[in-house]
Amino acid sequence: MLTALANTLPHFRHTNSGQFFLMAGPCVIEGEDMALRIAERIKHITDKLQIPFIFKGSYRKANRSRLDSFTGIGDETALRILQKVGREIGVPTVTDIHESSEAALAAEFVDVLQIPAFLCRQTDLLIAAAQTGKVVNIKKGQFLSGEAMQFAVDKVHQSGNEHVILTERGNSFGYSELVVDFRNLPAMRRFGVPVVMDVTHSLQQPNQASGVTGGQPALIETIAKAAIAVGADGLFIETHPTPATALSDGANMLPLDQLEALLGKLTRVRDAIRPTGGIDPQGLEA
Repeated sequence: MLTALANTLPHFRHTNSGQFFLMAGPCVIEGEDMALRIAERIKHITDKLQIPFIFKGSYRKANRSRLDSFTGIGDETALRILQKVGREIGVPTVTDIHESSEAALAAEFVDVLQIPAFLCRQTDLLIAAAQTGKVVNIKKGQFLSGEAMQFAVDKVHQSGNEHVILTERGNSFGYSELVVDFRNLPAMRRFGVPVVMDVTHSLQQPNQASGVTGGQPALIETIAKAAIAVGADGLFIETHPTPATALSDGANMLPLDQLEALLGKLTRVRDAIRPTGGIDPQGLEA
């Protein structure tokens, strides 16, 4: 399933290694030095383990709980930093967009446009993202089944863009918890698109009385292992050198110094379940 991505994304390496791919980086771009340092470290680790890597960073956070929450350092400033990361580190980049008017602007600077989970049914947004010709990563809504994401895929395809990724990020369970139904991964893979497990966001504890989202980072390894075991094509992991000081979503991020050990374990899980005849456990071409 990575063949199409490899042909579309610049600097997308190790796609013949048989490993899952990784979308990783900070929740939001906090500054140029921070972004470059994180990207360089992840690039070093993923090259060592032969994991295809896409650098992730939001140029603006549009869905914060409180008005006084950090939203970004300025749209164009952050987008230019993402562009610099892509060029200097030599990796593809991904960022979120929230309105259809943002698609063309963001597409000038990054390689993948990401549709937030709450917005996955927004037709105008999906069409605008599709029409840029960029890869479109659609996060599954917390309120949807995997099967229901067929319609989001169709909107992008019918807008003339075949380059779609779907990302699972948990389902709402009550008011302030998320649970992962791993049946959604094979369900979405049946659409013939790569499927990613958003490990860190699926461990959020949203809608806290404080207005600050909580998280359960101790379970990152558990969710990631399970996702690889059931056939996820990729993982999405937000990471930061010091999550406690991160300006967004620090409560559920992985400390950067723990990433290499985690990915090492996950590559061994992938090796253990890797099919030998070109057919994966869900019956799709590997």
